[in-house]
Amino acid sequence: MDANALMMPAQFHIDLFDELRNLLGGFEPIVLSSVIHELEGLTRAKGRNGAAARLGLTLGEKCTIAESRDASARTVDDQVIDYAVQNICLVVTNDRRVRDALFERGIGVISMRKQQKLELLRR
Repeated sequence: MDANALMMPAQFHIDLFDELRNLLGGFEPIVLSSVIHELEGLTRAKGRNGAAARLGLTLGEKCTIAESRDASARTVDDQVIDYAVQNICLVVTNDRRVRDALFERGIGVISMRKQQKLELLRR
């Protein structure tokens, strides 16, 4: 999951983990440590974005946290893409650039559909 995914519950009023269970059945939510650090930075913002980041951080801490490799060399999005490719796993994101990069590599994406529910996308 990326930071966008963990902020979805506050932004779209959905229960992320229930939606994932409905879509996939069983799953293991994994978040990179760099995503957690990104959310920590976003929590300092005021208003809706800060609140969404704080909720996202709380949700992220309920996931398995995988250490980011070589975090200084690449963006957080690139680290998420690399992790998904190396581990052949789905990614929850609403970020179009991340989604398109994952599709190019044959990785499935879970994204919001009509701001109401999650949808599994593959190309």
